[in-house]
Parts: sequence; structure tokens; C-alpha cells
Amino acid sequence: MNLGNILETTTFVSAFLVVLLILLQQRGAALGAGTGSSGELYTTRRGLEKSLFNTTIFFALAFVLSIIGLLIIP
Repeated sequence: MNLGNILETTTFVSAFLVVLLILLQQRGAALGAGTGSSGELYTTRRGLEKSLFNTTIFFALAFVLSIIGLLIIP
């Protein structure tokens, strides 16, 4: 397996996982968000929500770096 195949595989897997992880994250928008009164307060991510957020950032970074690698390597 050459480096190009590894980067392509990394790109596809990380893209799929980023989409999946983004869909798993919850947003605090309720029905009031449509009328402008969302009522959101500043909250800190904890537990599973924080782990999901950090994992999403990791795979998004892996996706971007693999795309850049594919552009550099012929």
C-alpha cells in the first residue's frame, strides 16, 4: 500500500466519522428558537458531550490534513 492509498482511505473514513459525530451532537435550540427567544445560557461541555466534541475536532483535523497531503503528493 502506498502513501496515496493510505491518504485516500484516511480521507474517506474521517469524512464519514465527522458527519456521524456532528449528527450525534445535540443543540440547545428548542421551539422558541424560531421566534427569537431561544433562552440559551452559557454552558460548559462535560462528560460524553465534551468527548464527542474533541473527537469531532480530531477527525476534522485528520480530514483536512489528509486532503492537504493528497494535494501535495502526486
